[in-house]
Amino acid sequence: MKLFGDRHRPGWLAVEVASDAVRLAHVRRAATGRPRVLLCESWRKEGSDADTLARLRASRGLGGYRCATALDFGEYHMLQVDAPAVPPEELKSAVRWRVKDLLDYPADEATIDVLDIPADDGATTRARSVFAVCAPNAVIGRHVRLFQAARVPLSVIDIPETAQRNIAALFEPVGRGVAMLGLGEGGGLLTFTFGGELYLSRRIDIGAPQILEAAEPARAALFDRIVLELQRSLDHFEHQFHFISLAKVLVAPLPAETGLAGHPAANLAIGVETPDLGSVLDLEAVPSVRQPAMQAQYLRLLGVALRDEEARA
Repeated sequence: MKLFGDRHRPGWLAVEVASDAVRLAHVRRAATGRPRVLLCESWRKEGSDADTLARLRASRGLGGYRCATALDFGEYHMLQVDAPAVPPEELKSAVRWRVKDLLDYPADEATIDVLDIPADDGATTRARSVFAVCAPNAVIGRHVRLFQAARVPLSVIDIPETAQRNIAALFEPVGRGVAMLGLGEGGGLLTFTFGGELYLSRRIDIGAPQILEAAEPARAALFDRIVLELQRSLDHFEHQFHFISLAKVLVAPLPAETGLAGHPAANLAIGVETPDLGSVLDLEAVPSVRQPAMQAQYLRLLGVALRDEEARA
């Protein structure tokens, strides 16, 4: 969801306002080579959210960046619908009408953006679907007012699905897609990408805290639930997008080692890997991010900062 702001420093600065801290990640993409991570920092909150952001604007020069933030689970809906047969300039209006009965609030009180789901080039019919990303205006307004109060320029409000897509796309082998599972504070997210595009996403009601806090045999039961959801989603993806060959499943690291990735690796017919961001990102300026715990903490934020220079959706 594009908001406002002029060009500033190259790349994007992702800003996460958490319950106890404000986290920043600055990434610059280049025409060739790996994207460069130039900044990954966490600052303890003192006073209100706006007070903390304002202090960072002064001390870290936030006014000189193009800033982006992301919604949390529960602040928006992501719905897959048939693409209306309308001119591109009328697409959002047509999608708004199509989703009005799927929302639990009036559609005219929603901010709506649309993500295309590419169709099979070899298909005889050209039926298309799109993702409709819908958030109440009140939610969008709350984020915008926070940054305005701190006088920090906010250009984009993103969502976890596209942030994870940006990470997963870096691990795609040529001509093949990948699935990626990330577990955060608010739950799990499974995405399927191909050619840098998001084709499917699934939420999982198991988050990192549940895994980290569980003891055996409760942790093993959680792993079994995750494997079952992975298998169901893989089967659904193969049926719906048979023209895409998946290369592997990426299981994002957690703040502490739990053996999570080993469980699906032993139970799925597809290869499973724990992605190392150091293999796809230039971390020379932030060597601490080579640590798996830091990658777990900054995964979504780095995904937000990995937006293309042209600021695609």
